[in-house]
Amino acid sequence: MPVQVAAPTTPTTRSTVAKAAIIADFRASMAELKCIGSERLVRQGISMTQLHVMHLLDHHGEMPMSRLAEMLDVSLSNGTGLIDRVEERDFVERIRIPSDRRMVMVRLTPAGRQMLDEIETIREQILRRVLDKLDTGQLTGVATAMADLRNAVEATFTGTGAHDHAHQAQGKD
Repeated sequence: MPVQVAAPTTPTTRSTVAKAAIIADFRASMAELKCIGSERLVRQGISMTQLHVMHLLDHHGEMPMSRLAEMLDVSLSNGTGLIDRVEERDFVERIRIPSDRRMVMVRLTPAGRQMLDEIETIREQILRRVLDKLDTGQLTGVATAMADLRNAVEATFTGTGAHDHAHQAQGKD
């Protein structure tokens, strides 16, 4: 349910209030979706932290155990315990470097990749059920807003946006 706001008096105030309402609606929607997804993960015996580990390895590739613990903001001993539990499920594996036995690399296994794919399929099914509640006009509005949001995220964090991507695709830059 959208947040109701009183009519602000200036464009700046209206923009600030609109952003606050968007953030509140976004947080509420994402929290609900996260809870739904978490319930399914718990039934499969996967914690959110274990899922986070798998996503980090999927996104960044194999990495030293020390770097993974750093990215999770946990001590190396806590990270080791966490990896023990994920490794027991065969979702990750440790690799010792022959030239430096102290170095332990961690990587996603094919079973871990399959689990991430299954979780993504579940997320997609949930989102499709939500989108099925919208009419064509609403879907068009959401599609436009999501594209705009994605471009703004890219422009904010990578220095590129749709305009930049179009130039790169055409070989301009």
